Amino acid sequence: MSRRYFFTSESVTEGHPDKICDQISDTILDALLAQDPASRVAAEVVVNTGLVLITGEITSKAQVNYIELARQKIAEIGYTGAENGFSANSCAVLVALDAQSPDIAQGVDAAQESREHLSNEAMDAIGAGDQGIMFGFACDETPEFMPLPICLAHRISRKLAAVRKTGQLLYLRPDGKTQVTIAYEDDRPVGIDTILVSTQHTAEIDGISDEAAVRDRIQADLWELVVLPCFADIEIQPDANTRFLVNPTGKFVIGGPQGDSGLTGRKIIVDTYGGYSRHGGGAFSGKDPTKVDRSAAYAARHVAKNIVAAGLASKCEVQLSYAIGVARPVSIMIETFGTGKISDEQLLELVNAHFELRPAGIIQTFGLRNVPGERGGRFYQDVAAYGHFGRPDLELPWELTDKADELKQAALSASAVG
Repeated sequence: MSRRYFFTSESVTEGHPDKICDQISDTILDALLAQDPASRVAAEVVVNTGLVLITGEITSKAQVNYIELARQKIAEIGYTGAENGFSANSCAVLVALDAQSPDIAQGVDAAQESREHLSNEAMDAIGAGDQGIMFGFACDETPEFMPLPICLAHRISRKLAAVRKTGQLLYLRPDGKTQVTIAYEDDRPVGIDTILVSTQHTAEIDGISDEAAVRDRIQADLWELVVLPCFADIEIQPDANTRFLVNPTGKFVIGGPQGDSGLTGRKIIVDTYGGYSRHGGGAFSGKDPTKVDRSAAYAARHVAKNIVAAGLASKCEVQLSYAIGVARPVSIMIETFGTGKISDEQLLELVNAHFELRPAGIIQTFGLRNVPGERGGRFYQDVAAYGHFGRPDLELPWELTDKADELKQAALSASAVG
């Protein structure tokens, strides 16, 4: 008997208060790593009406102007005028930073394996910066190997920002949220049930001030210029049964930090898989790569994506767990939800043989301490909005399917031997 259900994921634009904080945190991280790749960073940001607070723990030889970095990022996002209730030039920026705890530093500087002379391997030199669990996920629903709901929600959010920045829709403002509900049958997407867009806008549009008329105009523009282009390479399309909701409260004029406070690390489901996969609970932004909340989540995604790209499963979830100060993962779990071409136990053997999952190895494999100069010193800040995974607009090392052929051949060899 077929099973029909609906699954929903949301995204937010770069002007959302929480995402402003994520981007400032990662802008600080980029700047510190560019000067000192060994920087230890846990940068947290809070925003509210007219206020930015930068706090956290940082140990680095780099010399950066935190206040200027924050103002530059806020202006880039689009908060440049008083009409938004929050402006890069006029907001107060407060800095309250401490150094990393020496108790944490000693476990990161020398992992248990090297401290207790259990290993001389270079990859055992760095211990995990904290304990915790991390999940990576991939599926074959979209070209990005991402679940369709979060894929479309992110696409619409990115397009919403694009038409604002290019001037196609001059009445849009930086804050916005999107949400997409997909109909599934037997675990495969079969239709677009609901598309929701809430976007900040000016009170008037081309002299129109009537609330209903303004919303009708926004809805028509967004459908044509924002929503439909996002389905260009998607097999499933919106149809007459698809609900399209725009600013359901009636209007969205007051937004950004004026409308709501923001905090780094409060959009962890938006950052990952839209709730489609499990989440370990740790945020990414503002953390240097010794923090396995971030680096191991990237590694887990790399593993899962390569397993699916190799055709060894249609859906794959990878869990990693770590102990603070210990290099090697405490546990690794592979779950393919019954879609695997070989057993999950066999996949785990392949993962152990072909992937480096110690913090030092992850950092080296992905170049996580090297902020590339060709992108203007940008790396982490570019993934701080619109998701850390499934980003065809960025060349992210953990998104490569460079292990897929290797895994496929190893699986075939194992089958032949068996």
